[in-house]
Amino acid sequence: MTKEEIILIISDKMRLIRTEAGYTQDKMANIIGLSKKTLVQIEKGRVMASWTAVIAICALFKDSETLTASIGGEPLEIIETIAREGMDYRKEKTLGGKVWWRDVKKSEDYILQQNLFSQHFRILDIDDYRIYSSFDEKNAHKRFDELMGE
Repeated sequence: MTKEEIILIISDKMRLIRTEAGYTQDKMANIIGLSKKTLVQIEKGRVMASWTAVIAICALFKDSETLTASIGGEPLEIIETIAREGMDYRKEKTLGGKVWWRDVKKSEDYILQQNLFSQHFRILDIDDYRIYSSFDEKNAHKRFDELMGE
């Protein structure tokens, strides 16, 4: 998933995310830092949300069922993967990939998973802490092998 794809998805779902939260256009615009006019334009499909607005939506509405179902998992993780492509993370606890993930490789200490929607990869440690994330499959395998000492 690219930055442009996530912008398109979230722009397309903006009205649903807002109504799910029970917000008026005025309140939603204020919360995410847009003018009401801009929000209306996004909801009508006339313009796309900015990257900054997308980040705000993913952060402030991370528990939205509409948002989670639209992008296949934790919104902030996908945003962070795009923004920090190929970098190791500070350790962040995950749910271990029970719903949106398939296991690609496993060892005693690490697991390489791929998201079923966004198709990005991540490496978790034995305690389900995310330590790496990338959309590049080759780099994800390479980092997994490095962690394994290969």
